[in-house]
Amino acid sequence: MSSAGATAASNEKAAVEICKGINGLEKVVLRDVRGSSAEVYFYGAHVTSWKNEHGEELLFVSSKALFKPPKPIRGGIPICFPQFSNNGPLEAHGFARNRFWSIDPSPPPFPTTTSNKTFVDLILKPTEEDMKIWPNSFEFRLRVTLGPAGDLMLTSRIRNTNSDGKPFSFTFAYHTYFSVSDISEVRVEGLETLDYLDNLQNKQRFTEQGDAITFESEVDRIYLSTPTKIAILDHEKKRTFVIRKDGLPDAVVWNPWDKKAKAIADLGDEEYKYMLCIEAAAVEKPITLKPGEEWKGRQELSAVPSSYCSGQLDPRRVLLGS
Repeated sequence: MSSAGATAASNEKAAVEICKGINGLEKVVLRDVRGSSAEVYFYGAHVTSWKNEHGEELLFVSSKALFKPPKPIRGGIPICFPQFSNNGPLEAHGFARNRFWSIDPSPPPFPTTTSNKTFVDLILKPTEEDMKIWPNSFEFRLRVTLGPAGDLMLTSRIRNTNSDGKPFSFTFAYHTYFSVSDISEVRVEGLETLDYLDNLQNKQRFTEQGDAITFESEVDRIYLSTPTKIAILDHEKKRTFVIRKDGLPDAVVWNPWDKKAKAIADLGDEEYKYMLCIEAAAVEKPITLKPGEEWKGRQELSAVPSSYCSGQLDPRRVLLGS
């Protein structure tokens, strides 16, 4: 084999690596040849890192995050299933984020247009304990993919495997924590004029009035019937995050601000300034699956440089572009 061939082979081999993470918990590291990377813990199928080709971290994880089961990890991309928040009888955000997932030995075929090999397939099935609190048999398959341009894609497939003919319903969210320079300098575009449920006002329904969402205090809203693309503009970092989503009609926007941050044990008092949660979700209308039926929900994240001139960026190019 030529040295170039050997290098290519070693690069490909290193594209997906299983190793020990914090507190000895196992994780999968995905690496792209251009330098971008992502890390996924088997605990919660939890993405805890997504770095661009310059090695800059794009996700926020709290310095106080506990990597100790059964506590969920604060930051990154927790998966909320089979219940979002407190909207139901289960623990907040359900149990998928604090269960150990395993490598899926036989994932279903994914329609793909690229020969990208930088991905991992994980699977979760209910334990007897899970069946006691949520008596439904399911298979939850998750593929985490690092694209050639450093994009991060999460594709969830949830199948009802009940043998008693019983349908089940669930709510869902990718609870993504984005790393931002300063929450006061950030604006979210793509949700203008939409209705939202305000969790700070008993889920009352309002209509977004601003030409963008900006942050001056605590925000906890569920935007309804949202577009497939949403942009987060970070003025200081000259960076725009673009969220593309399928099968997830809602978008949750959350920042706890100062008082709430102090009350959250695994979040630093000042850390709310450096994070913003925009969550691709299905919350308002639960998804119902009959036995044998499968639901698919996908989120793709990309970070693009943005030029910010006199307070006006051209987000339409980002939102309406490819």
